[in-house]
Formats: sequence, C-alpha cells, structure tokens
Amino acid sequence: MVRLPLAHRSSLDDLMRLPIRIGSNDTPVPLADLATITPQRSPTTLYRLNRKAILNITADVDKDRADVPAMVRDLRTFLRVEAQNLPGLQFSFKGEAQEQAENTAGFKSGGVLVLIAIYALLAIPFKSYAQPLIVMSVIPFSMVGAILGHIITGYDLSILSIVGMMALLGVVVNDSLVLVDYINQQRKKGAEVFDAVLASGTARFRPVILTSITTFAGLTPLLLDKSTQSEFLKQMAISLGFGILFATVITLIIVPINYLLGWQCKQFAKRIVGRSWLLWLEFWNREDPRTAR
Repeated sequence: MVRLPLAHRSSLDDLMRLPIRIGSNDTPVPLADLATITPQRSPTTLYRLNRKAILNITADVDKDRADVPAMVRDLRTFLRVEAQNLPGLQFSFKGEAQEQAENTAGFKSGGVLVLIAIYALLAIPFKSYAQPLIVMSVIPFSMVGAILGHIITGYDLSILSIVGMMALLGVVVNDSLVLVDYINQQRKKGAEVFDAVLASGTARFRPVILTSITTFAGLTPLLLDKSTQSEFLKQMAISLGFGILFATVITLIIVPINYLLGWQCKQFAKRIVGRSWLLWLEFWNREDPRTAR
C-alpha cells in the first residue's frame, strides 16, 4: 500500500493539489487539472463470502412497539421484488430472525412426533383405533384458546407461546381421557351408549372442572406479575392457562358428541358390511334357472 503521509492527506484540498508527472515533463501537474473528482460514499471495509461481496445490515427492534414477524415478512417481500431488478442479488436473514425460523421448523416436526406418541399411548390401553382420536379431538380447540388468550392479554405470539402450546398438547387430553374411560366402564357394566355418555358428564364434571381451575390458578401469579423477570415466561403461561380453560368447556360438549358419532358410524359400518355379506351369500346360493327342475 502506497499513500501520502498523514499530514498531506487530511483534507480534500490535499488530494486536489497532488502533483502528478506526465511523461517526460519535469513539471508536475496538480491532480485537479487531470481528473474530475466526485465525492461518493463507500464502505470502509469489504467483506466477501464464497467470492461474493456481502453487506451486513443490522438493526435493533423495540418488541414492545413493533411486530417483528410482520416486519420480517414485509422485508422479505420487498427484497424479493428488488432482487428481480438486480441480477445476482441474494439476501438472507440472520440472527434472531434465522433462529426463530429454525425453531418454528423444529416445533412443526416435534409437534407431529408428539401427536403420534400421544395417539400410541392412548391406543394401547383403549385397544381401539378410534377412541384415541376422540380424546385428541380437543387439541385444536385448546390451540384456539391459547390464541384467544394472547388476544385478550394483548401479547403477540412468540417462541415461548409455541412452547406453551407444545406443553398444552399433553395436558389438555387429561379431561377428555377421564370422560372416555368412564363411558367405557359404564358400557362394560351393561349401560346403553347414550346413558353412559350422559352419566359421564354428570359424574366427571367436578373432577374435570377442578383440574382445569387449579391448573389455571397455579399460573395466575405469573400472569399477574408485572416484573421484568416474569415477562420472559408470561407468554408460555398464557398459552397453557387459557388453552386449558377453553378446552375444558369444549371437552364437556365435544367429547360426548364425538363418542356418540363414532358409535353411530361403527354401527352403520357393521350394517353395511353385514348387508354386503348377506348379498354375497345369496348370490352364490342362487340356483341357475337352466338347471333347476
């Protein structure tokens, strides 16, 4: 690197008076007489990755006043449009945005594995393929309750909110499990399906309500706490608490209805299969008119 001493490169005038020798002429000519200098901005340091020039743009976002996921979506859409006008331009989000995207993808695959595990653990004791689905039918409603809880409290969904929903998957099935198990016990005793379903709501109403209320009550101090330390876990508590409350009300209505619908579908399938079997036997036992005497 060749450059002038610091005393002769401290201002733009020093650059304009830089003496330049041309050919064999011994008299130097100022740079201002030979070139037109246009001031422009340039990066102080050039960074490259895989032989491509890169530029890092960083920013801090006030999460209390801005919706970070919405900002990332808007920026991604804007950059995609600009990339069409600038061939070779590529962009990617790093830092917190990248971590959030990776965590979301991990939660999706983890949620599928959790649902499969819950179904398997319920199918083994029930010895049924349909009854675990009846028990798990309250899971979507619990997610709705978690989202409503964030709307009521004014908090945005975050990674911790999703963590609370993941924990909610295993907790919310307890109430519906109690109802379905009681119905099965009553049917083993000889009760009719409708009577067993009706008795389950009456007999298990108090345990279901008390279980959900005590769980929500245990999370209430965290929900009401205004300290900075509690803000880190409050969104997870919102997902868990409000999801359980909403799912409890739905459980007492949806689970008995789904049990009755499942039983009616089973009876309908049996009638269809039985009728098909009778028609098949009748077809093969039918005499040929040409051979009948």
